[in-house]
Amino acid sequence: MTETIVVLCTLPDAAQAAALGRTLVEEKLAACVNLVPSLRSIYSWQGKLCDEAEVLCLIKTTQARFAALRARICALHPYQVPEVIALAVVDGHRPYLDWVRDSTSAAG
Repeated sequence: MTETIVVLCTLPDAAQAAALGRTLVEEKLAACVNLVPSLRSIYSWQGKLCDEAEVLCLIKTTQARFAALRARICALHPYQVPEVIALAVVDGHRPYLDWVRDSTSAAG
């Protein structure tokens, strides 16, 4: 197990996803945010079946930065209940994992 995590977050369009990604990286809450366009999400919300286009953000950060990252996403996100799901990275290329740690360090 490493200290690196990948956080999943969907947004309604590419512009909002890019704005969120830039903010998270600029504020050192994330080392990198990949945007996956043309995602289709089917879900139930407030008793209605929804079928929407979204953009998926794959956010690389550390466990230590997760609480602040989650709070920032929730503050900036247009949805009432944003998706913020952290997945543990069990192993990886050590130089990349070190870069994630260093890029999200408040001192870095």
